[in-house]
Amino acid sequence: MEFKIPLSPPHLSGNELKHIQDALESNRGTAAGGSIEGLEKDLEAYLGGQTHVAALSSGTAAIHLALILAGVQSGDEVICQSLTFAASAFPILYQGARPLFVDSEPDTWNLCPKRLEEAITDRLKKGRKPRAMIVVHLFGIPAKMDALVEISKAYDIPIIEDAAEALGSEYKGQKCGTIGTFGILSFNVNKIITTWGGGALMCKDIRHKRKAIFLATQAKDRAPWYEHSHVGFNYRMSPVAAAIGRGQMKALPGYMEKRRANHEFYRTLFKPFRYIEVLQEASPDQHANFWLTCIRFATNPAGKGPMGLSAAFQEQGIESKPIWKPMHIQPVFREAPFYGGTVATSIFENGLCLPSGSGLTTDDKDTIAQAALNYLQE
Repeated sequence: MEFKIPLSPPHLSGNELKHIQDALESNRGTAAGGSIEGLEKDLEAYLGGQTHVAALSSGTAAIHLALILAGVQSGDEVICQSLTFAASAFPILYQGARPLFVDSEPDTWNLCPKRLEEAITDRLKKGRKPRAMIVVHLFGIPAKMDALVEISKAYDIPIIEDAAEALGSEYKGQKCGTIGTFGILSFNVNKIITTWGGGALMCKDIRHKRKAIFLATQAKDRAPWYEHSHVGFNYRMSPVAAAIGRGQMKALPGYMEKRRANHEFYRTLFKPFRYIEVLQEASPDQHANFWLTCIRFATNPAGKGPMGLSAAFQEQGIESKPIWKPMHIQPVFREAPFYGGTVATSIFENGLCLPSGSGLTTDDKDTIAQAALNYLQE
């Protein structure tokens, strides 16, 4: 179904065409001096100049390479937030490793530090130390990184920050994706900026960036012929995709401002309904891009819930989506251990993602508000 008001459509700024034209006219199919290297430099500058960026074909590819760089091998165990999109967890299987899923905390919906430490201590009792942990900044809300980094250091387990949904979000003034050992971004068509398919890996060590690019370009050794001593991948971003990204980067601050304004619109809209919680920053330490604004219903006498509201939206051509179904209840991961309670499952059952695109107009918001009020007040 095609929606009049999509959930998070791509938003072109008008800057993209110039960069695409430059990329085509340069006739460069490699990163050296071209749009790929240009996008990497743009991102490095935006992220604070303390991280090294490799532009890749997807955020999933970035997680896969981060796991390799973290030393994850077949048979290892990797901790992953359960409440996330499957792309956060699938690369664990690519490495022949085993995912260990951990529950969320109720205020940020992100990885719960208490449950995380429970998982680590239990695995250590079983003689198995997790090789890495994947922390997701869900829907652009920063995770509580101080507590998670403290646990990471205490047990010497590297953090891979999945900031696919959190470009521009900050924790204590530091950009999400630059706090852990590795970080990843996604530029899928529904993200805050897009390259029409693409991602990035952030590394603290320049040697990790160089190795990531080596592996992402089929691991070609230096030789007059094609020589390979490692398994490589076709994971590098294309020059045209990078050119789109360079144009999008110029618009990122404005897009973020618009998404934060969308979030404030929803907070005002749902304020009279005490059984509806709008996911928001849990403390002043967090500054979210609010990639998607999400709500959660509590039990209420009127019997209102997320699926009823979603159906009312659909009748008016408005797209909405359920919250990610937790990984530990996905059929593909049915054998994986889970540490936690019912927080992630409850969020999935009672939550809804709302239209949050940076191109949302005043008329769109009026249509959304009318459809929501008609359902909630009937």
